[in-house]
Amino acid sequence: MTNRATLKSICVYCGSSDSGPETHREIAREFGSELAKRNIRLIYGGGRAGVMGAIADAVLAGGGEVIGIIPDFLLERENGHSGLTRLEVVPNMHVRKARMAELADAFVVLPGGLGTLEELFEIVTWRQLGLHDKAVVAVNTDGHWDHLQGLIDRLVTSGYARPENASLLSVVPDVQSALAVLGVSRDDGTFPDTGRP
Repeated sequence: MTNRATLKSICVYCGSSDSGPETHREIAREFGSELAKRNIRLIYGGGRAGVMGAIADAVLAGGGEVIGIIPDFLLERENGHSGLTRLEVVPNMHVRKARMAELADAFVVLPGGLGTLEELFEIVTWRQLGLHDKAVVAVNTDGHWDHLQGLIDRLVTSGYARPENASLLSVVPDVQSALAVLGVSRDDGTFPDTGRP
């Protein structure tokens, strides 16, 4: 479990398209509001649309800090968010992902598409290789990630991953469960599922 005392920034991977279900943007707003309440900085891909825009706007609306990292060639395609605390424009995707990982104390995956999956598997692989030991949590809104844990389990049973690799990623049903995995307390100082003070 992530040490709450050191949890200052969370990197969120999520979709940049408005085409997904509204419930996905709603869960992003809920998570963004929770981050702002706890003074936890959002690190994300810098877009204004989709799940990306929803979480960034929610953190900002709550008075929180948002750092976006976006490659120059995606500024127009992902509609770079000009209202952030800071928007860093970088030369390519590799620098973007490395910078997001550098700034984050933990990683949360909300609904998204192929790009979100690519970011998820890269950061889980980095954890497997010992390049970091930060929590990685996927929020399974509307069953969006239903098959993800099954795929990882399949990699274990087929011998392409060790049994302990299955625990590199936590798949949870909702925002409160994600906060519990991350060791983030409720407003009243208790911890979901643990009752820890």
